[in-house]
Parts: sequence; C-alpha cells; structure tokens
Amino acid sequence: MNRNHVAVCIAAGVCLAASARAQVVEKRTLTLDGAKTVLAACESEAKKNNATGVIAVVDDGGNLIAVHRIDGTFSAGANISIGKARTAAMFKKPTKAFEDIIKNGRTAMVALPDFTPLQGGVPIVVEGQVVGAVGVSGAANQQQDEDIAIAGANSLRASSAAMSKPLTATDEVAYFGRDRVAAAFAKGEPLFTGNAAVSCAVNPSRRDGPGQAEVHRDEADVVYIQEGAATLVTGGAVVDPKETATGEIRGTRIEGGQTRTLAKGDVIIVPRGVPHWFKEVNGPLLYYVVKVRS
Repeated sequence: MNRNHVAVCIAAGVCLAASARAQVVEKRTLTLDGAKTVLAACESEAKKNNATGVIAVVDDGGNLIAVHRIDGTFSAGANISIGKARTAAMFKKPTKAFEDIIKNGRTAMVALPDFTPLQGGVPIVVEGQVVGAVGVSGAANQQQDEDIAIAGANSLRASSAAMSKPLTATDEVAYFGRDRVAAAFAKGEPLFTGNAAVSCAVNPSRRDGPGQAEVHRDEADVVYIQEGAATLVTGGAVVDPKETATGEIRGTRIEGGQTRTLAKGDVIIVPRGVPHWFKEVNGPLLYYVVKVRS
C-alpha cells in the first residue's frame, strides 16, 4: 500500500468517524439510585400531608424502574401510577395536559394505546433532558397526586446536575501557621479557596449542633474529624431542597440514606452530588473539610 492509499484510508476513516458522531448524541440515564431518590422524596411529601399513594418511576422510554406503595393505598393504584409515569415519559409532558385536552372535548385521544391521561404523571428533567418520569395515584385527589410527583421530580433535579466554577487566587504555595489554623477553627472560616494550580478548598470547620442537609453539585468533601463526635447521614433524599447558591442545595433533613457515627481521627469522603447531613453533634465538633472541585 503506497502513501496515497494510506492517505485515502485515513481520510475515509476520519469522515466515517465524523459521520458516526453526527448520528449519535449523548444522553443521561436515570439509575436505580436516582429512582430511589425520587421515591423517597415523594413518600416524604405524602407523609407531610398524611396522604397515601402508589409511586412509580420509569426511564425515558417508559420502562419501569421502581414502584412503591404506601400502606393503605388501594391496589389498583399501582397500574394507574405506572400508566401515568409512562405517559409523562413518552410524551415528555405532565399528564394533566392530556386530561385538560380531553375535558375540553378532544375525546378521541383516549383511543391511543398505553395512554393514561390522568393528572399525576410528571417528567423528570435533568439539565434540559427528560431522563424519566414519576407517576402517583391514590392520594386524596388528583392535585395531591401531582404535587407528590412534582416533589419527587424536583428532588432529583436538585441533587444531580453538575456545574463548573472558575478558579480564583494566585498560583502559589499556600502556608498557614498554627495560630492562623486555630483562629480559623474558632471562627469556622476557610483557610484556602484554591488557586490556578490546586483545584480545592480547605475549611477548618466547627459545629456545636446539627446542621442542614447539604448537596454540593461540583465539589467532593474529604472530611477529617479532629475533635468531638457526630452522626452523619449520607445519601437518601433531601427534604425541602432549595438552591442557596450556584451548585449548592440545602434542606431541612434527609429521608433514608446511611447513618454513620464519626469520631476523632475518622476520615470520610462524600462524592459530589451526594446528600449529607450532620444529624447529631456531640460538640464542639472540629473537623477539616477539603473540598475537591470537579
């Protein structure tokens, strides 16, 4: 094979690769852990209102991932909630839209196969992509079905999605003497916020009591306990999540998750996007947090 043949083959390969890239797109996929987060948030919302219900979560193709029936809910609610979730996922719209269309006279829509035009199905959207849907049936009324479903869909949106932050500060070796470190512990203020060479922050932290549930979208936390003990909950679903700053979610507590008791000398690493909550603190609790940015 001469050089011309090699060049032609390389050019053809490049064209084929470019063509292949043009014919496929990247997409996000809802995992079982994500579905569990949605279920937990829905159940939390239902319990706040003393409601029953069956909660179903499907992927973006309408395939069932998980279903959860709250005690006391009528048995037919399972099939109805699955139908609502599938309809919301396949049409990428809340099922209330179809119920309203039919109420307004377009009754022919009920003839569509595998179609459940009942309020209570909501798409799950992450960074502009529909990754699945949640359907709820069996609450006090159709509006409560939808409210519970919305709480589940919003919980995943709040606890996923990654955002980037620009780094600031100078590219220098950072040194902090013991007096400066002691002062930072006393005030609970950061020592280091990163520079052009090191993409992390170091925070000497102090707690005298429990805190809020937290999710950091673009930072992992490496925690070293220096003094004291605490109960830390990780995973699960954040209750009443609110975005307090770019990439920062706060809530009142966590439903579900794993509970650990931390003591002096312990180290725990919490990946970005994972909810965590100091549920109990036997204070004062002194600990270092190294925030590693993605």
